[in-house]
Amino acid sequence: MTTTFAPELAVIGGTGFYTFLDDPEHHEVETPYGKPSAPIAVGTVEGGRRVAFLPRHGPHHEFPAHKVNYRANLWALRSLGVRQILAPCAVGGLRPERGPGSFVVPDQIFDRTTDRIQTFYDTGAVHVAFADPYCPRLRSALLEGLADEDPQDGGTLVVINGPRFSTRAESRWYSGQGWSIIGMTGHPEAILARELALCYATVALVTDLDAGVDATTAVSHAEVLEVFSRYTDRLRGLLRTVAADVESDADCSCTHALDNLDVPFDLPGPGKL
Repeated sequence: MTTTFAPELAVIGGTGFYTFLDDPEHHEVETPYGKPSAPIAVGTVEGGRRVAFLPRHGPHHEFPAHKVNYRANLWALRSLGVRQILAPCAVGGLRPERGPGSFVVPDQIFDRTTDRIQTFYDTGAVHVAFADPYCPRLRSALLEGLADEDPQDGGTLVVINGPRFSTRAESRWYSGQGWSIIGMTGHPEAILARELALCYATVALVTDLDAGVDATTAVSHAEVLEVFSRYTDRLRGLLRTVAADVESDADCSCTHALDNLDVPFDLPGPGKL
């Protein structure tokens, strides 16, 4: 097999987003944490840039949010050479002015999950800064790439455990905190990326108004998939453009997240395929 340079950037696809690249190569990757959600697809986007793609829930949505092997997914991507990650996801809206079809590029996250492993560091004292959970460079790239879609710049993504949706009382409470969107996969993915010194940012597509925001209806899984399917091709095209244009080898705070920390193991990668 011809050796080619490994991808430096990856896209992790969420609900309804199971393919991204044309004619990719698929790579099985073993990790100390088990297998990732699927073999890693590697191909090229406009301009010839090599990009990796991983469907977060598996190619057929085998893994619900609370069963995704987030550690294996992030470790596998880094072991292939990935250093930057764009992570689209489907979310519920907590603000009535941002209904279905809206795009949000959050700048904060609030964890309401339970029993999810959210660290690689089970020994020693490795306390990684997480005050600003998303890479500012990648956020800027997403906002620029989505400019024609009038994306919301900033806001808090509250992450619940699932698989159930929120009650109206819970939803009203989340909305009352001033939070913008609600989902099930943003944590621990974001912190695990930071613990591997990866640049990471998410773009969220609002598929519904959450139960406490729209008092006359209640979200269903079928509704989420139907709305997301209407925007998948558009989101895929936008992300291909962003993936092609975002700079490589950037020096930002994410890449220095582990500076001066006593990490108890060698980080994976980089590599060639």
